[in-house]
Amino acid sequence: MNRPHIQLKLFAGLAPFAPENSDRVPIESGVSVEELLRQLNIPGEKAHLIFINSVKCSLASQLQGGERVGIFPPVAGG
Repeated sequence: MNRPHIQLKLFAGLAPFAPENSDRVPIESGVSVEELLRQLNIPGEKAHLIFINSVKCSLASQLQGGERVGIFPPVAGG
């Protein structure tokens, strides 16, 4: 049986943390976004906006597999 996976897009300063095949990142069903970030060695404070299937979510949101996940860092500007 195939392991669940997600499609992951890390934006701006988070891009260097992206795994080699970000179109098919294996996960454990029920893993939280926060735990996923830990697994990828991304500090939680660097994840400012989280979108799952184009819907704004939180670090506590759980993933089941098949989702598209986009994460943006805090942005400063003037």
